[in-house]
Amino acid sequence: MIMSIDVHQHLWTGAFVDALRRRTSPPRLDGWTLLLDDEPPYQVDPTAHDERDTTGLELALVSLSSPLGIESLPPEEAWPLIDAYHDGSLALPEPFGAWAATCHSEPDPERLAKDLDRGLAGLQMPATAAFDDRLLEVLTDRDLPLFVHPGPCATPPGAPSWWPAVVPYVQQMHQAWHHFHAAVRPRHPRLRVCFALLAGLAPLHSERLMTRGGGGRGEVDPRCYVETSSYGPRAIDAIVRELGVDVVVNGSDAPYATAPDPGLGQAAAHAIRVTNPRRLLGRKETRS
Repeated sequence: MIMSIDVHQHLWTGAFVDALRRRTSPPRLDGWTLLLDDEPPYQVDPTAHDERDTTGLELALVSLSSPLGIESLPPEEAWPLIDAYHDGSLALPEPFGAWAATCHSEPDPERLAKDLDRGLAGLQMPATAAFDDRLLEVLTDRDLPLFVHPGPCATPPGAPSWWPAVVPYVQQMHQAWHHFHAAVRPRHPRLRVCFALLAGLAPLHSERLMTRGGGGRGEVDPRCYVETSSYGPRAIDAIVRELGVDVVVNGSDAPYATAPDPGLGQAAAHAIRVTNPRRLLGRKETRS
């Protein structure tokens, strides 16, 4: 049986929950009520972070919930939460693995290097953070990838619950995609990078980009991947037509969503769920 890889899950361990509850200012947990700056209180479902079904998964990579804003806190506030996230995530049973997180208010490349050397898969960063060259060099030196994920945002008063996921998250990913290709990729040509939620569909704007002098059709970066979370066959098909199937990777965003069926046939499904995630992570493909 071919075992799939899911590069995008969230699972709050007991260590991480306890660290959030020890805080007296946002981001913090009051029981199971999540309190963030510029956001209404959110009732967390405790069962969403229990052990979940991983049948058919060779690897499920969990990551810090970047919209909480932890990575942008001052170091003395960020690191206790990040350390608790790392400790809890690394203690999860197979098939779980984890992306590293790091403090972006005062980047510490040496600390990132030590964290990665504990066995973390690569670095997740918020789309709202700067692409710090020193942190990216740590990844390149270890041949590990970067995962760009939506970051914190302010929800307008009275906005529906779906607003952050559909408006600011998409805008953040769109901006991060274009900034990376215009300014970051020339400095880091060997870095493998993956953008969550199909980069907010930014690749589909290539025609408009070309009319403004921003490149030409067919310019595909083979080290730049996009992840499928919260999109389905129509969006995935459009991205494949623009970028090709070899840069699309499987992600669910569990427990908030499920991994979609690409709807493109068996060969494409195998590429998206197995071959491409392995290439992103620098792993060889195996069968079991």
